Amino acid sequence: MNVKIISDSTSDLSPELIKQYDICIVPLYVVMGDKILKDGVEAAPEDIYSFVNETGKLPKTSAPNLNDFLSAFRNWKQQGYEIVHFNISSDFSSSHATARMAAEEVGGVEVVDTRNLSTGSGLVVLHACEMAQKGASAKEIAEKCRALTDKVEASFVVDSIDYLRKGGRCSSVTALGANLLKLKPCIEVLGGKMQSGKKYRGNMEKVILHYVAERLQHRDDIDLHRIFITYTSCSPKIVEQVRDKINELSPGFDEILETTAGCTITSHCGPCTLGILFIRK
Repeated sequence: MNVKIISDSTSDLSPELIKQYDICIVPLYVVMGDKILKDGVEAAPEDIYSFVNETGKLPKTSAPNLNDFLSAFRNWKQQGYEIVHFNISSDFSSSHATARMAAEEVGGVEVVDTRNLSTGSGLVVLHACEMAQKGASAKEIAEKCRALTDKVEASFVVDSIDYLRKGGRCSSVTALGANLLKLKPCIEVLGGKMQSGKKYRGNMEKVILHYVAERLQHRDDIDLHRIFITYTSCSPKIVEQVRDKINELSPGFDEILETTAGCTITSHCGPCTLGILFIRK
């Protein structure tokens, strides 16, 4: 039996990757004022920036509802597929719990909590796609990918903590001090949760290259199959410099993939956020 890989929209996979691996995406919702829009379908990161600039407030995100998952799962099951579905960490959203409810009702669906977000989840999704292409069953894929989640290393550096302040994740006083000192916090995903890591100081271009070097140099525990450069509205120059730095420090990667973060990461971290995400051996 063929296996269909499904992910919610927080995996931040590019349209090209979604097409290449034939992935079904179930979008989350973005709430901006009285508008409720589908992430990546009816709402894009640029809409987030416009809403914040106009209102001074952050939009909210909400999980797909039960019918969204039921519709997707039933559609592919009726076409004769086994299904493996991947969600953003259950510590960030009710998406996983709702998907499990739908899976129990439909049957023949494995639901995987990626314990991550953005392309940290996307790395696990692509691994599942490659297993499916090689003929693995839904159960085999789910078991392997659940074990893989602990090996994903996901982090981002945030240029300005204004969005974190608006979202209540740091105080106004802390934000003012950080901005005055030009601090750029590193946000890491550990144990399925976001945590504040090292705080860098200086201009973003310098900080980002320092961050990449610290993540990659003097390491022999990195799976060199693929690495993501995932960002929100960063300059092409910075992204290219990051790619060059990766090639300098870890020249053996099979793939260096660039993706623009979707509405969830954008609404949390704001513009000019960048991270490198990969899997450990």
